Amino acid sequence: MEKKQSSFVFAVSCSIFISLGLVAFSACIAAEFKRTRLEDMKLDGELCFLPQSSAFGLGILALTCLLVAQIIGNLMIGSQFCLKDKKTSDQANKQRITTIPVVLSWISFGLAIILLSTATSMSQRQPYGKGWLDGECYFVKRGVYTGAGALVLATESLTLGLMFTSTRTRHRRKQVEQEMKVDAQAK
Repeated sequence: MEKKQSSFVFAVSCSIFISLGLVAFSACIAAEFKRTRLEDMKLDGELCFLPQSSAFGLGILALTCLLVAQIIGNLMIGSQFCLKDKKTSDQANKQRITTIPVVLSWISFGLAIILLSTATSMSQRQPYGKGWLDGECYFVKRGVYTGAGALVLATESLTLGLMFTSTRTRHRRKQVEQEMKVDAQAK
């Protein structure tokens, strides 16, 4: 019963994780098409004005979904490694090997957050004389949201791979322990 419940929780968590990742990626791609363009800028002498673009809301959506997905994914990975099992030196070595994808996942997550938050901030309304920074109007360059979307996919792929690897390793370890108990009882 516990195994079925555990499998169900894992399946639901993975579905939520994947859905949030796809929403974040889709929002990044949509924001790329909705970002502010040069023809949207209005000039009044030395001062410029940019209206808020739809990319602002899409960027907020992408940031929120990516953050929640990262939390869910890392909780699932951490729960697999923090369960109270006997740890051998071989298992400790495998945990060191899995830290590389975890670190890469967090690096791509950090870069995606930086790109998305900066681009989303630039997509806000930039009034005359205020601008985005130092009274100047700034545009989001072409490809910034797409790059953030690629980083979202990299983060999701690394985390999802770790989720499946850690779960499979734990199940395999339990099978070996059960076989050892059966062999010990047979002797």
